Amino acid sequence: MRIPFLEGERVYLRALVPEDAQGAYPTWFNDAEVCQGNSHHYYPYTVRETEAYIERAQSFRDELVLAIVPKETGQHIGNITLKRIDYIARTAEYAIIIGDKSTWGKGFAKEASRLLLDHAFYSLNLNRVYCGTFETNIAMQRLAEFMAMKEEGRRRQAVFKDNRLLDIIEYGVLRREYMERFGTGTEE
Repeated sequence: MRIPFLEGERVYLRALVPEDAQGAYPTWFNDAEVCQGNSHHYYPYTVRETEAYIERAQSFRDELVLAIVPKETGQHIGNITLKRIDYIARTAEYAIIIGDKSTWGKGFAKEASRLLLDHAFYSLNLNRVYCGTFETNIAMQRLAEFMAMKEEGRRRQAVFKDNRLLDIIEYGVLRREYMERFGTGTEE
């Protein structure tokens, strides 16, 4: 087991490592089904691009990129990210991809999301976490709602995917709302 950064019951989150580029990770962004709900799969994704991204991710301070790993298998199944971390406004954008389709629907995304949002609110002292998802990405909409996120708006016809223009639905959660749902941490 690599060194976990955040650890849950069934999964742990760890830093991306160069060896991840030699596994299944680069193939996720070349899989139309994995990418049907995100802004990938417009151009081929290569091992070299993956290696470069992993190297850059190790130096980010306004972005936290972590691998999602089930404890049982030790396999890298997805990534979860806080992007555009703004320490003054105390906000960040949340993103997740589960690239290993055999693990879909098993609750790993929920547990990983709880670990990351706990960290966002209780360690990074953020006040708001937000995300956007395609109107067709029902799984991500359900995950956002599970995380106590509320629909905040819609960017109409903001993305072109699968030969059609789609809306992006915006979600957000405040620290207080997250605490009310999950009852963790301490009030400000």
